[in-house]
Amino acid sequence: METQKELNYRRIAAAIDFYRQNFKRQPSLEEAAEHVHVSPFHFQRMFHEWAGVTPKQFLQYISLEHARGLLKNRQATLFDTALDTGLSSTGRLHDLFVRIEGMTPGEFRNGGEGLEINYSFAESPFGKIIVASTHRGVCYMAFADNGPVDALRKLVSRFPNATFNQLTDTFQQNALFIFTQDWSKLDEIKLHLRGTPFQLRVWETLLKVPMGEVTTYSRLAADLNHPQASRAVGTAVGSNPVAFLIPCHRVIRASGIIGDYHWGSTRKAAMIAWESAQISKQ
Repeated sequence: METQKELNYRRIAAAIDFYRQNFKRQPSLEEAAEHVHVSPFHFQRMFHEWAGVTPKQFLQYISLEHARGLLKNRQATLFDTALDTGLSSTGRLHDLFVRIEGMTPGEFRNGGEGLEINYSFAESPFGKIIVASTHRGVCYMAFADNGPVDALRKLVSRFPNATFNQLTDTFQQNALFIFTQDWSKLDEIKLHLRGTPFQLRVWETLLKVPMGEVTTYSRLAADLNHPQASRAVGTAVGSNPVAFLIPCHRVIRASGIIGDYHWGSTRKAAMIAWESAQISKQ
């Protein structure tokens, strides 16, 4: 049965999608509220509680021209964006250190044979997730949109020869602190990933895009010293096995358009908006 938190996220996601489709005509608060079947008063309060900004401020944020402006200046952050749209804060963004350790060739080749993988389910601001870890770190995180059985099946398909235990461990707890922003309890998130050397390099480069900034596929390729490899970089970004922690949602098109996302472009827009709101609270 759907919880109130899940219902609110679904409504906010629908509102974000509505704004993304209609931002050029600047729809009113009343229109957006009607679209998600709540009163304007309730919609305003619910949206602000979830995103930390008003619907009007969010509408300003997602405009195409605004996204283009972010891309013109690599130093421009979503914190600056929040200030531009009327928010004020003197807090600073906490740096979060995430380290990648690649699996050995044997682990990679044998589908995780000999590995014990713990997994658990948790709530996030963007829906239910499954998170899994080995003895070295988090190896998988994904949104469980089709229920726990399907989510577990997809995890097992990545490591068909591993042993699985439904158990929450420290690696998983550290990873989940990022959603509560309780970084005082977190020194480091460790990732233990299965990927080709090129994929690992792309994912490591993604980790250097701070919360509050965006980049493009061509910039990632340039950062890797492979400026002609934008398509290959895009493929590696799309194969990211750890949602949110490896921030592929911070990669947008060079035109400034949000672009596609493995777990839905509406969720991608929600993530960027949520990060903007978290920064504004610092």
